[in-house]
Amino acid sequence: MKKNSDKKQYIVIGLGRFGRSVAMQLEANGCMVLAIDDNEKNVNFISEYVTHAICMDVTDEESLKEIGMSNFDGVIVSMGSNLNSAIFAIMSAKEAGVKNVIAKAYDEMAGKVLTKVGADEIIYPEREMGYHLAKNLAFGNFLDAVELTADYSIAEIPVPVKWVGKNLLQLNLRQKYRVNVIAVKRNSELDISPAADRIFIKDDVIVILGKNEVLKKLSSTI
Repeated sequence: MKKNSDKKQYIVIGLGRFGRSVAMQLEANGCMVLAIDDNEKNVNFISEYVTHAICMDVTDEESLKEIGMSNFDGVIVSMGSNLNSAIFAIMSAKEAGVKNVIAKAYDEMAGKVLTKVGADEIIYPEREMGYHLAKNLAFGNFLDAVELTADYSIAEIPVPVKWVGKNLLQLNLRQKYRVNVIAVKRNSELDISPAADRIFIKDDVIVILGKNEVLKKLSSTI
């Protein structure tokens, strides 16, 4: 793939569940993606979702040179179960001059090794998914939650029944709970910084910022 100035281009190496998800989302977000795996079945599956997909052994130095890694904005190495191949892919990308190489790792030891051979960022999908799940479970009825600091988070909350038909001015949430409603989702629309007189309706989703302890208390009232 030659460099296209209009779109960012990425290589995703390793098409397990994580690699497939990254490749498909990058393409959906308007990037051009070259997906690589040594399993033909994985390549055939992803081929209709990305710009280009090829079946190859990433430890084959000549094959890697032919794809022109230097033309890409970044490389994502998703080969956590094959450390040797991941190391080779990372080293090849850095030698080609790729500035942003992101690698998946299963544990801290593998992450340290991949960092030493040139990875710019290490992702631990299983650990992060576990943390995210635990966070959401802790908040009970909240749809999603993102921790900003040890004390504050942003969470999505389905509008409580007793809030329907009322607005922010009437509910006085900032004074009562010391939280800020920063957005309201309604169907496919997102209203950033909703007006104080906006009336909540059934099925609204509220994006709210506040202290974790307060968000948990709100969660128990939904």
